[in-house]
Amino acid sequence: MTPARSPHAYFPYIDGLRAIAVLSVVLYHLHGSWLPGGFAGVDVFFVISGFVVSASVGLRERSSLASFWGYFLARRFQRIAPALLVCLLATTLAATLFIPEAWLSEHNQKTGRFAFFGFSNLVLAGNDNSYFSPITEFNPYTHTWSLGVEEQFYLLFPLLFWAWSFGGRWRRLTLGLFVLLGIASFVHAWDIRSTDSLAAFYLLASRFWELAVGVALYQAMACMGRRFDTSTADPVTRWKGALAILGFVSMGIGFWFSQPEQFPVPGALWAVVGSALILGALHGQPATVWPVRLLTSSPMRLIGGMSYSLYLWHWPVFVLFRWTVGLGDWPWLLAALALTFTLAWLSWRWVEQPVRRSQRIRHLPRWAIVGCGVLTLVIGASLHRFIDHRQPRWSLSTVARHADDWYPTTVRAKTVPPCGVPEPTVEELEHGKRISYARTACEHPVDAPDVFVVGDSHAMAFGTLFEAYVANTGAHVTLYNNSGCAFLSLRPEGATDDRCKTVSAISERDILARVKPGDVVFLPSLRMPRFVDQWIRYPRDAVIAQALDAGRLAKASGAEQQAIDVVSRFSAKGAHVVLEAPNVLLNAPAYRCADWWTRSNPMCTPGIAIDRAVILRLRQPMLDTEQAVAHAVPGTRLFDPLPSLCAEGVECTGFKDGRPLFFDGDHVSGYGNQVLLPAFEEAMRRAVR
Repeated sequence: MTPARSPHAYFPYIDGLRAIAVLSVVLYHLHGSWLPGGFAGVDVFFVISGFVVSASVGLRERSSLASFWGYFLARRFQRIAPALLVCLLATTLAATLFIPEAWLSEHNQKTGRFAFFGFSNLVLAGNDNSYFSPITEFNPYTHTWSLGVEEQFYLLFPLLFWAWSFGGRWRRLTLGLFVLLGIASFVHAWDIRSTDSLAAFYLLASRFWELAVGVALYQAMACMGRRFDTSTADPVTRWKGALAILGFVSMGIGFWFSQPEQFPVPGALWAVVGSALILGALHGQPATVWPVRLLTSSPMRLIGGMSYSLYLWHWPVFVLFRWTVGLGDWPWLLAALALTFTLAWLSWRWVEQPVRRSQRIRHLPRWAIVGCGVLTLVIGASLHRFIDHRQPRWSLSTVARHADDWYPTTVRAKTVPPCGVPEPTVEELEHGKRISYARTACEHPVDAPDVFVVGDSHAMAFGTLFEAYVANTGAHVTLYNNSGCAFLSLRPEGATDDRCKTVSAISERDILARVKPGDVVFLPSLRMPRFVDQWIRYPRDAVIAQALDAGRLAKASGAEQQAIDVVSRFSAKGAHVVLEAPNVLLNAPAYRCADWWTRSNPMCTPGIAIDRAVILRLRQPMLDTEQAVAHAVPGTRLFDPLPSLCAEGVECTGFKDGRPLFFDGDHVSGYGNQVLLPAFEEAMRRAVR
């Protein structure tokens, strides 16, 4: 016999609290300075979720665990899955059309795939960037981390809450269980906040206590005789009104004063305590009480009712604007808000409501609903993958449509004349990787030296250049992926970074063990401060000041002498060292400003090009330092890409004949590799003469 369904009373004031929470999050994500702690709205949602899901099953009659679990999960699938599925697929399509593949977007689609099943928070916790990193603002799926926390909680909740339906002392035991687990979660979050801040922020173990507060609040109120099966008003008392006001004050403090480094503990306490006070104090209070009247007003109930869809849609809309037209001017800010509310209303009206109110679904067996929900999400994730893989053909961006020109490591054809080069072999080192390029059997003789290359991402950006060099000359190239660390940066910070010193030492030892007399060791790295990264523009005056002081700092910090020592060790093995001279630094990342819709983006409005005289002046101190190293170690030379990538003229535009020479602000593009190839081959041959 199927247990009777539990009655569900509707508590309108909770919709008002949801409205406050979601509006705080939206304002914070639109412009952080408008509500500096607005991200704490998510913590309010956690407390509400724990409270509401407990009330939804708290009066359910005793049944088997399987029946209880199936009932609960079926209701959660009806509530969460439809709108999430539609939003994720629409976001995938928009990302495919408008967001080029890049380092800035490399984790986006993986985050999206895991979001279908409630595990995107695991992906985000495994990355290097926090929720508050500017890089995170360019992932259209970042916001699904909180849904992941809730969905993982929902898998555990029935097991922990089931005994509540037994009544009597079992209710006190389950209340004690949630209190104990909540305390353990809080202590765990406090313990790891300084050692693993990403896990503390994103994972259920350190967020469980917030949901547990909502559950324990419901259980405590129920144990004290509070009613949840009807909307009958409780007597009005002043102390409840005072508690509600205290709750609003506490929540307001959280929204305004919260600091990212304090989350989730102790920072989330203000929002968690405030929302718990409001939920407890206003439950059962009549609409004549002013806080209830405020929270149950028509606008608040409407926004609260569509808060889930509003939360789902606001973030991908804002991210899409950041990637395209930007969010720097009022017209675009208002357009983003208008689009967000429009999509949220459409989702709430035509996706959420029909599924939740469907009588046909309601009468299906609960486990059938769960099974169909899982199958639907699997299909959705498959569609996500299908759409994502169609980006080269479907994208509206010139970057994706002309990938070989833009990307320095994604050449489609491996038959560079006169001989082909197969996929390079990759071997793991203790830190970083060793990548080897070798030509296939070929009649053409070897007419250039073997080359060992070590550096940061700028060395990796020469990937197609190295392939073509190997194909043309028959020489071998061994490239060391130095884990993002410059090799001999000649900058003070490079001499003190312990991780980079370790990685560089490993690469150096491996080269010294392999290099032969007559080989070339090529050392390309970014050795100047850049004007822009892919997501941010640095203060121009500070960049100029650092560049002009580079020579003095290199000598004073000992970085110049360290470089001389390292180059001398290579030279002692009979190798010829070639340093890369400082390359062009553009005013904007080229790939982000390549399409017509990016013209208004704040990243692109200053233009990509840089005055040639300016770059020559800024690079001269570092160039002098490199020449001092070359002079100190006889046989050391410089390879200068600038004459090939910025010929005589007024500006370095970053383009040649309409084709990109750079991918972003300082990494050479695929076409730039082609342009550099003749000069590079000549430089390698000249190094051993």
